[in-house]
Amino acid sequence: MFCPQCGKEYTQRVNFCCQCGTALFTPVTTSPKKLVRSRTDRKIAGVCAGFADYLELDVTLVRILWLMLALFGGWGLLGYLIAWIVMPQEPLRQPAVAPQPSASAQPAASH
Repeated sequence: MFCPQCGKEYTQRVNFCCQCGTALFTPVTTSPKKLVRSRTDRKIAGVCAGFADYLELDVTLVRILWLMLALFGGWGLLGYLIAWIVMPQEPLRQPAVAPQPSASAQPAASH
């Protein structure tokens, strides 16, 4: 690997050049996941699907765990209601709209 600014050679992967300070590696940044209620995968309010997506778990497993909390601990129902009120709903996904051809770009009809 060579520094594009000063030309120093590195045998290992480094983030910055030790001579000139140029960034040699830019990490890929991802936006943080948000805890939201699902719009598509819902049985009641989408709370379990939202938690499953956030925690990267199977939604059925989350639903079973939540039901166990509701039946045996009693706190599951209260927690679900609070999550239903507090968690925002997943934003609508806007479909990609193809650009419409302008009226001036259409050929004129001949008589």
